[in-house]
Amino acid sequence: APANPAAASARLADYLILESRERGDLLTPLKLQKLMFYADAWCMALFDEELTPETFQAWVHGPVAPSQFHRFKEFKWMPITANLERPDFSNNHRIFLNEIIDVFGSESATALEIMTHRELPWREARGDLPEDEPCTNAISKQTTKTFYRGFAGD
Repeated sequence: APANPAAASARLADYLILESRERGDLLTPLKLQKLMFYADAWCMALFDEELTPETFQAWVHGPVAPSQFHRFKEFKWMPITANLERPDFSNNHRIFLNEIIDVFGSESATALEIMTHRELPWREARGDLPEDEPCTNAISKQTTKTFYRGFAGD
């Protein structure tokens, strides 16, 4: 995987966008961000491996990888229709990412946002801030890994 955080995030984003698109689900930037966060979180929880070294931030609408927010922000609340190349992932990573899309892709962007707001990684990063207060605090990768590992049943 590329050492460049933005490049690693772009590979992850492109895969999630294109795989979802093939299944008939056009991702908005909001939904993309939640799928990226859950993919990275569960990859760390299950395999002790980051999908992207980029640090997610605890924004008002949930976890955000800033590089991909800026890359796709022109789409606002609309589906991402950019012309993308499918990145090459190992077979194991493809199986894993497809499972993430199976599990989380069926939820709406809003449902995913609400889920992340209930979970420790986002809440810890935001501390006592009101839910609608803008913030770019980093979400701890260690907290994320430990939190989701608790659901994985070791």
